[in-house]
Amino acid sequence: MVSHGSSPSLLEALSSDFLACKICLEQLRAPKTLPCLHTYCQDCLAQLADGCHVRCPECRETVPVPPEGVAAFKTNFFVNGLLDLVKARACGDLRAGKPACALCPLVGGTSAGGPATARCLDCADDLCQACADGHRCTRQTHSHRVVDLVGYRAGWYDEEARERQAAQCPQHPGEALRFLCQPCSQLLCRECRLDPHLDHPCLPLAEAVRARRPGLEELLAGVDNNLLELEAERRVEKEALTRLREQAARVGTQVEEAAEGVLRALLAQKQEVLGRLRAHVEAAEEAARERLAELEGREQVARAAAAFARRVLSLGREAEILSLEGAIAQRLRQLQGCPSARGPAPCLVPQLELHPGLLDKNCHLLRLSFEEQQPQEDGGKDGAGTQEGEESQSRRADAAKTERQGGTQLQARDEAQTPKEKKAQTAQEDKAPTPREDGAQTLEEDRAQTPQEDGGLQPQRGGRSNKKRKFKGRLKSVSREPSPALGPNLDGSGLLPRPIFSCSFPTRMPGDKRSPRITGLCPFGPREILVADEQNRVLKRFSLNGDYKGTVPVPEGCSPCSVAALQSTVAFSAGARLYLISPDGEVQWRRALSLSQASHAVAALPSGDRVAVSVAGHVEVYNMEGSLATRFIPGGKASRGLRALVFLTTSPQGHFVGSDWQQNSVVICDGLGQVVGEYKGPGLHGCQPGSVSVDKKGYIFLTIREVNKVVILDPKGSLLGDFLTAYHGLEKPRVTTMVDGRYLVVSLSNGTIHVFRVRSSDS
Repeated sequence: MVSHGSSPSLLEALSSDFLACKICLEQLRAPKTLPCLHTYCQDCLAQLADGCHVRCPECRETVPVPPEGVAAFKTNFFVNGLLDLVKARACGDLRAGKPACALCPLVGGTSAGGPATARCLDCADDLCQACADGHRCTRQTHSHRVVDLVGYRAGWYDEEARERQAAQCPQHPGEALRFLCQPCSQLLCRECRLDPHLDHPCLPLAEAVRARRPGLEELLAGVDNNLLELEAERRVEKEALTRLREQAARVGTQVEEAAEGVLRALLAQKQEVLGRLRAHVEAAEEAARERLAELEGREQVARAAAAFARRVLSLGREAEILSLEGAIAQRLRQLQGCPSARGPAPCLVPQLELHPGLLDKNCHLLRLSFEEQQPQEDGGKDGAGTQEGEESQSRRADAAKTERQGGTQLQARDEAQTPKEKKAQTAQEDKAPTPREDGAQTLEEDRAQTPQEDGGLQPQRGGRSNKKRKFKGRLKSVSREPSPALGPNLDGSGLLPRPIFSCSFPTRMPGDKRSPRITGLCPFGPREILVADEQNRVLKRFSLNGDYKGTVPVPEGCSPCSVAALQSTVAFSAGARLYLISPDGEVQWRRALSLSQASHAVAALPSGDRVAVSVAGHVEVYNMEGSLATRFIPGGKASRGLRALVFLTTSPQGHFVGSDWQQNSVVICDGLGQVVGEYKGPGLHGCQPGSVSVDKKGYIFLTIREVNKVVILDPKGSLLGDFLTAYHGLEKPRVTTMVDGRYLVVSLSNGTIHVFRVRSSDS
C-alpha cells in the first residue's frame, strides 16, 4: 500500500503531467487555482465559465466566479515556480544553437553576449566563462552559487535551484515576494509593503511558514487518516461487490437450471397430452369408419328394395303387382323390422383443462428473496456462514424441485380422474385451508413449516448469531434505487433485447506513454471499431474480437475526443475544432467550433455523407465538403441556452439522440430540431446521462457511469429497464457505440472494452 505521508520528489513534479492543464492539455499558462485545489490556465477557465459559475472539469464541483472575473482566482505561485524552473532548463536566448551570456551586453555594450557555459542559481542568469569568474569575485555576488550550464540543463541542480528560487510579485516585475500581511493574508514585495500595507503587521515568508506549517501538517495528517479509512471502506465495498457478483452468478445458474427443468417438464407433459389426443382421435376414426361402412351397406340394400317396389307399383299391371305383392311385402317388412346391429357410437370430444397457475399473473414459479447480512470480522466465521448459506440454498432448491415434480404428478393424476372422482376431491379440498392465490406462502408460514430452510436465525460457531433480514418480492436489478417498472406489454414477455457477452480486451498498446483514456468510439469498416484515445493522442483500430489493426494518423498536437466514420473518411473533434481526415491521416478540412464548450460530441448520419457535432447547446451538420448543411436547437429557439449536449448519436430512423447535461435528460429530436421524446425520470438515479447508442430497431442504450449501468429506452424515450449492470462486469463505463446494429461496445475508465451481442426477440 502506498503511504499517503510520503512527499513527492521535484523530479516527479517536473516530469509528470502535473504542469499540464487538464482543459487544453498544454503547459499551464497563468495558472489559477480553484477552491477545490485543481489548477488550470486563466484563459481556459474564462472559456469554461458560465456566467457567475464555473464547473471544475475534474471533480465536477461548481465554484462561483469572483466579481472581478476568473483573474481574481488565486495565482498558483507553486506551479509558477516549477514552470520557471522548466523554462530555464529548456529555453533561453540562443545563438548558433547555444545560450548566450546575459551579462556581456550589460558590461561590454554589445548587442549579444558570448556563449554561456555557466549559470548563477541566485540571479537565474546564464554566464560565459569570463563573467562567471568575475561573478564570483564581487562583494555582492561572491556568495552566489554558479554551476556548470550543461549539468544544470541535465537537471543535476534542480533541488538547489529550487531552494534559491524566489517568487516574483505580479504587480511589480523584478521584485521578489518577501512578506506576508497577516490581516490580509496576502504576499507582498518591498514595494507592496509600503502602501497600502504599511501599518499592517507583516512577517517574513520564512517566519510565516514556520508559524503556519504545523497547522497545515495537522490538517494533512487528518486527511491522511481519512484516506486510510476511505481505502478500508473501498476495500470492503469491493469485497462485498465480489461476493454479490459470485452469489448473483450462482443464483443466475440456479434460475437457468430451474427454468430449463420447468420447460422440460412442460414439454414432456405437452408430448404426453398430444400423444393421448392422437391415440383417442385414431381410435375414434377407426370405429367411425367401421360404423359408416355398415350403415352404407344397409342403406344400399334398402334403397334397392324400395326402388324395385316403386317401379312395380308405378309400371306393373294388376296381375303383375298381385303376383309380386307377397314377396315385396315380406322384404319391406323385413327391412323395417331389422334392428340396428349396435347403438349409436359414443362421441367423446377432447377438452383441455389448464392448471389455474398458468392463467394467474400473480403466480410466480421463480421467487427471489434478498437477505441483508451484516459483515463479520472473523474470516473463519464468515466462511462458515457462507457454507451454511449455500447448504440452505441447496435445500431450498431441492424443495422447489420436489414441489415442481409433485405438481406435475398431481396434474397428470387429475387428468386421469373421472368427473365423479374430481367432484369428490374438490369437496375435500374445499374443507382444507386455502393457499394464497399467488402460490406463495407468507414468511411466517414458511418458518412454521420449514424452519431450517427459510434462512432464519440460526446459531453459528462461538455462540454468535448471524442476523439476517429477509425481503421477498419479484426479481429486480441491484442498484442504488428501486428499478422503475418496465414499459407496457413488455414485463416478462421476452421482447426486450438481452445482452450476450462476446469478448473483452485492453486498449493499451506497447507504444502508449500513458494509460488510455477513451473518449470516443465508432464503427469502422466491417466488424471493426475506431477508438479515440485522448490521453495518448491517437485513433486506434480494433476488430470486434480485440485484434489490434493499427492507427489512423491524426494531425500533430491533436487530441481526438469524439469520433465518427463517414464512408471512407473519419471525422473527429479535438479542442475547439472539427476535423475530417482520410484513413491515411490526410486532412480534408477543419472547422473552428465554439469555445464555450469543453468538448464536442460527433456523430455520423445514417446516410453516411454528413456529420453532426454538438456546439454550445445546438447541433451543426456538415457535408463531406465541409459546408454547413443545417443547424438547429433541440426544442427550437425557445430552448436557446437551455441545452448542453455532451453525448450525441443518430438512429436508423434519422433522429438525433443526445445526453443533455443542462436539463439532466435524454432528448430525441428530428432533423429540424423538433423534440419527439425526452426522458428525465428516476431511471437516471439522480446522475447525469452518459453515452448513448441506438440499435437497428431504434432502442436507445444509455450509460449511467455513477451506478455502473446501461439502461434501455424505447425510440420515444420511455425507460424499459436495465440492460447491463455491475453483474456484467461494468465498472465506470465511459462511452459506447453500436456496430452493425447488434453489437454494443462499451469502454471502461481503465481502458478495457467489453463487447456484447444484443439479442432481440426475433434473433
